[in-house]
Amino acid sequence: MPFYQTDFEGLLVYEPTIFEDNRGYFFESYNEKVFQQQGINFRWVQDNQSSSSFGVIRGLHYQLSPHAQTKLVRVINGLIQDAVVDIRRKSSTYGKVFCIELSSFNNKQLFIPPGFAHGFSVLSEKATILYKCDTFYNKESEAGILYNDPALNIDWKVPSEKQIISEKDKQLPLLAECRNNF
Repeated sequence: MPFYQTDFEGLLVYEPTIFEDNRGYFFESYNEKVFQQQGINFRWVQDNQSSSSFGVIRGLHYQLSPHAQTKLVRVINGLIQDAVVDIRRKSSTYGKVFCIELSSFNNKQLFIPPGFAHGFSVLSEKATILYKCDTFYNKESEAGILYNDPALNIDWKVPSEKQIISEKDKQLPLLAECRNNF
């Protein structure tokens, strides 16, 4: 199967089969039957796409229940350091961080269930990220964690003087103080 279980319950890495020849390559970035065989049965209702330049850090974001989102994240162009934080209080990996490089070269995707805060940093000159969501965006349920929370110690792989962070993301609370109903 093209899925790899991480040390975090429900957090999976998806590596599609790539067919390459002298013309280029082809792969199915999503196939409902393949996902259903893994027990992943979601109706994707929203695709989000962003483009960012080197040094941009977005996150760490999530939506509270009952509007929590399952996400399938991939990179269409470029390279990112993708990071998730388990915020499920009863989980054995609560407060732990999982990082993975996603790129248009490795074509890996990250399947993120509800209960994880998500963010990424751009490591290439530019990157285009696409992610599927199983629930619509809900502004009132929007929440987040400060990207540089010392308790998380995330290595964004971008020198501090080159980091580009929105004012909104700079104001997010620490994990210990965040809104959380997971």
